[in-house]
This record gives sequence, C-alpha cells and structure tokens, in this order.
Amino acid sequence: MSQLEIKPKGVFSGYGASILLLLVALVYPFVVTSNYALDVGMLILFTAFLGQSWNIAGGFAGLLSFGHTIFFGIGAYCSAIMVATYGINPWMAWMLAIAFGAALGAIIGYLSFRFGLRGSYFALITLAFAEMFRVLADSSPITRGGLGILIPVKQGASQLQFADPRAFYFLALLLCLIGLGLAYWLKSSRFGARLEAIRENEDAARALGIHVLKEKIKCLALSGALAAAGGSFYVQKYLYIDPQLAFSVARSVEMLLVAMIGGAGTVFGPLIGAATLGVLAEVTRALSDAQGLSLVVYGTVLILIIGFLPNGLISLLRRGPRKQGGRHA
Repeated sequence: MSQLEIKPKGVFSGYGASILLLLVALVYPFVVTSNYALDVGMLILFTAFLGQSWNIAGGFAGLLSFGHTIFFGIGAYCSAIMVATYGINPWMAWMLAIAFGAALGAIIGYLSFRFGLRGSYFALITLAFAEMFRVLADSSPITRGGLGILIPVKQGASQLQFADPRAFYFLALLLCLIGLGLAYWLKSSRFGARLEAIRENEDAARALGIHVLKEKIKCLALSGALAAAGGSFYVQKYLYIDPQLAFSVARSVEMLLVAMIGGAGTVFGPLIGAATLGVLAEVTRALSDAQGLSLVVYGTVLILIIGFLPNGLISLLRRGPRKQGGRHA
C-alpha cells in the first residue's frame, strides 16, 4: 500500500523568481535614466555577491561568522595598497587580493578549527579577528591609519576606472553570476555534499570518514576569496578605503542578513535577500527621513522571517498545496 504525494511544479518557484530577477538585472541599466537608480541596482547585485560569500561558509557548511568583513577589508586594503603605494595594475591587484583573502581564510580556519572551535565560539573568534585587523589598520603607517587610502584617478578600462557608470553595474552583475555559479556547483558536487554533512552533524561526518578540518578550511578559504574580491571591487568603484569602511561590523551583519532573509544554504537566497532589503531600504528612505528607520525595518523583517520562515523567503516561492491521492495496492 502506498500514498501518492504530488507537488505542483509552477514556474514561479525559487529558481523561476531568481531567473526573473536576473533577467530584470540585464535590462535594468538600459531602462533607467538616473545614475542614482543605476547605483542602487549595482549595490543590490554587489550585496548579493557579498551575501553569497557568507552563504558559502555559513549556509552551506554551517560556519557562522560574525566577522566576515575581515575578508572584505583585507581584499580592499591589499588592492588599495598595491595600486596607490606600489603602482601595481588594478586588475593584477584584484587577483592578488583574492589570493590574500583565500590565504587569510585558510589561516583563520586552521587556527580556529584545529582547536575545535565551532558554533558561537567560531562566530565570536571571527568577530575578534575583524576587530583586531581594524585596530591594526587604524594605527599602521602602510594603511595610513584613520586617514585611509585614496586611489589615484586614472580613467580607462586598463585601470579599472570607467567613464560609463554602467560598466561597474555589469561588473557587479558578473560577480553576482560567479557567486551563483559557485553556489550551484556546491549544491551538486561532492565537496558540497561533504560540507552539508558537516553542517548537519560534524561528529557523524567525521565518523563517515570525512576529513572535517580540511573541508572546513577549504570552505572558509573559498568564502574568504569571494569576500576579498568584493572588497577589491569596492575600492576601485569608490577609490577610497579606511578602517571603518573596511572592517565595519555593519557590513558583516549585512552579509549575514541577505543570506538568511533570502535563504541560507540555497543558491539564489542571497540574491533574493539583497533585492528585498535593497527595495525596502529605498522605500523607507522615500517614505521617511528618520535616521535608522531602514535598520529598524531590517531587524523587523529578520525577526519575522526567523519566526515564520526559518528557511528564508525562498521557501515561500517553493511552497505549494499538496494533493494526496487515494491508496493503491
């Protein structure tokens, strides 16, 4: 005897909605006429990419980091120092910043996981590392302390500086697509399956023969590389970085928020979360001039999602009524 369960396969699923968002993103710069609106769209895509960098560690492997801005900051400062101080080409500096981010992720991962830190202990140690690097950047001559680093203006594609603002928009879109591609690969790869096993039950994963330490270090290195790529992009877009921008706790919270609100551990969750929070921020700014209102809205939305949608907004798009058939022999 068996009971049939049929789940409807509507086109408006999590994947369908996300593909629709990407299609809108492709045509968006050709429709809007305001540079401000174009910048808002670019920031949504950029935030989705940063959220994906957190999602790879926190969502796929359960490595909940409260100080993920450390990788963003190290990428930003590496790129800024190499370009402004040593005159290295920005494209090359970007690649080197990614390598620095991956190396830092591996080092922090080894120092943390080698001694069995997990859960809230790992979250706090990443926050401590981020604060330590902020203090170092604030007092070190090479980072110019609190004055920050200005990137010289040298317009041209070879210098990663563009006269057309749409260039940075499409660069942010490319980063977002790379993040989505990596997340999709993790969902279907053996590496991703091992990370999922570690997330669900680390001791059971170890008993199954998974080298937990090695897999977690690899995951944090990959996540750190992506966040560092975001930091380098930020520097070339705004041509400035200082310790508060680089190692801000608020940026770590933003990365975490977009992944959790959209759906941590999913491919398109950070994109949906970034789009939702980006629209909410603009709506709240338009409706009220009260400072901090957008943060209140962020917090309220997060509380509602945790309470009613623990799997994020993407779970809403996947829901559907179940139709139960009769019993068959």
